[in-house]
Amino acid sequence: MTPGVPPTGPLWVILPTYNEAENLEMAVGAMLEALTAAAPAAHRVLIVDDASPDGTGALADGLAEAHPGVVEVLHHPAKHGLGRAYLAGFAHALDAGAGLLVEMDADLSHDPADLPRLVAAAGDADLVLGSRYVPGGQVLGWGPLRRALSRGGSRYAQAILGLDVHDLTGGFKCFRHEVLEAIDLPSVRSQGYGFQVEMTYRVVRAGFRVREVPIVFRDRRAGKSKMSWWIALEAVWRVPQIRVRDGR
Repeated sequence: MTPGVPPTGPLWVILPTYNEAENLEMAVGAMLEALTAAAPAAHRVLIVDDASPDGTGALADGLAEAHPGVVEVLHHPAKHGLGRAYLAGFAHALDAGAGLLVEMDADLSHDPADLPRLVAAAGDADLVLGSRYVPGGQVLGWGPLRRALSRGGSRYAQAILGLDVHDLTGGFKCFRHEVLEAIDLPSVRSQGYGFQVEMTYRVVRAGFRVREVPIVFRDRRAGKSKMSWWIALEAVWRVPQIRVRDGR
């Protein structure tokens, strides 16, 4: 990819959900408003629901009916995890001709108003990260332990993988379609923090350009966090595996 060349195809936001009934309608509404500014010609929101027992899937179907051709829904028959939800969403959007693909949380921790900045930054980058850990970035509403776990996870992955990227565990990203088509998505196995680390590592190793844009991350407004000790531990043992598998 040549930096500065506009991507072809519409902008897709991939939105994985599991028990987000309290947040989804507000989140999608804010995203659609922001997408009108970021990509007024063509944009889509793809909700990938992981068999939520709280009715999120039915709510997503209602949003798709209210916004035909703009909001779509994929339903998993069982809970498969964050990584597989994103991979399914990426595959669907790429098959539909996506030019840019954004991943972000459905709980409004990632501010939809930041979408235009990430999309604009993709004009001279292949992957844009909404970064909490560059100057201007910030985390609000987390306690000391959660902050230490997230920041420490990024620093640990930086050291093991040798990456000059400050926020490796964040999940607010904008990919050009060429990137996702080049990095063998079916072979990605990580979940949670590990998924975010592995995706960025593969992008860097493939020679693509990564740019970090500062964001303010806010703790979820409603509902229960999906973070667990298992997700954190998976990242600890998965990160060295990522490097070994790559042969570096």
